Amino acid sequence: MTEPALDSQVLLDTHPTHPSAVTATVTGSQAHVAVTALEADGWEIAAENTLVLARIDHEEPYWANETARQLNDAGITTEISGPLRKAIAEEWTWADYPMPWCTRAEIRKVSDEAQKIYDDIRHGRLLIHAHAHDGHTTVAVGTYLDTGKSVYLHGENHLRQVADTFDSAAQALTMFERVHGDSMRPGPAPLTDAERQAAQARAFLGAPDAGTEPSAVQPEPAPAPEVVPAHAADPGDHDALLEEFLAAHGEWQKWSTWSDDTTHAIHESQTLRVERVHEADPQETSWTVAAYETPVSERMWHITATDTAPAPVLRALLNQLADTDTWETAAGSPITDKTVTEATRPLTDAGWNHTVDGRGIRWETPSKDAGVQFDAFAAQNSGRYLPTWTLWAGQNPDRPTWAIHASTYTPAALLSHLTGELAEGIGTRQPTKRVTHSAPAPPPKSPHQPPVPRRR
Repeated sequence: MTEPALDSQVLLDTHPTHPSAVTATVTGSQAHVAVTALEADGWEIAAENTLVLARIDHEEPYWANETARQLNDAGITTEISGPLRKAIAEEWTWADYPMPWCTRAEIRKVSDEAQKIYDDIRHGRLLIHAHAHDGHTTVAVGTYLDTGKSVYLHGENHLRQVADTFDSAAQALTMFERVHGDSMRPGPAPLTDAERQAAQARAFLGAPDAGTEPSAVQPEPAPAPEVVPAHAADPGDHDALLEEFLAAHGEWQKWSTWSDDTTHAIHESQTLRVERVHEADPQETSWTVAAYETPVSERMWHITATDTAPAPVLRALLNQLADTDTWETAAGSPITDKTVTEATRPLTDAGWNHTVDGRGIRWETPSKDAGVQFDAFAAQNSGRYLPTWTLWAGQNPDRPTWAIHASTYTPAALLSHLTGELAEGIGTRQPTKRVTHSAPAPPPKSPHQPPVPRRR
């Protein structure tokens, strides 16, 4: 039986910049009901009452049509635009599909399972420990944080599948290293083109129509955020990032100082701690992550970050703190060439330039607006508490827009995840509003003088 109609309307339309993504614009006094239903069905909020469905299998029109049926059954009025109706009715198939015996429905089922894996990785539910290339495609091994089940993944994009399961991460990693040890690399694989395009579609809905003249009484709309490399992204809400992390990981507990200006988060082992200073100067340390061999021992390693650090990089750091295999390491392990290579391999793979001077090594983007610096002197004099590693963006490491510092014994696997985010990650940035200088105001006009039209 159809539910009574709600005061909530949804317009489904094609995405302005992505070839297959779909947008949903919600109106009505009960718009929140439709927004909640859309989010539960895999749509993501891109702006107020505007959601996006962007998948890696390019099946958005089909799933948008399924969403429309569910919304109509729930009493929510749904309209599908003409271009989207055309896309829904279009028949197409994958070229050179490796499973030609599958029907269209079976292909869609395979790709939907791949989409779920992709979403689990993206949302931090499936933690990827390592990846490799087997000569044909990408393979990876990871663990579901809610169940503890580890999986061996085979394939990319709409063809990614769970090829095997394991009772523990140790079993999975042992197998993975035995089979793919020569090409094995820590952390998730770099984003594919399909994954990058989907991320851009979720973050960017295009600029307003240039032919639309804004009303004189309407405020100028805020410019759409730009999709930029992770190192150039906005800081976002650091406090919200920490709260999301704590809410998703019950093995962490938090407490605040009496003045509420600092929050501490402590792992249940009491050997890893996070300190967040809420109102630090933008260029001063507002995050400190510290690891200890035992709850009462001296600090083993630490990482600090300024309040201006970009949200994607901080999120990558927090996600890795959920994986004890990433941050647990023996105290006093010396830094070797192998350590440096492992920590910076993502930068090398991404084509960052590196130079060697008398004190260490520096990797920089081709445009020299971000980099990673390894200080060999600090690595050999760890007792001085000089930063051995510096991740930065801006003019140079001495005058950065933001900076992350890591001590000598920071695990190479953890550093590799951070440098991988710098090399391959993306984020959003609000464009800087252009400052214009207006002409001097004209002198008062006579009451009988007709107004002169202002030139636009």
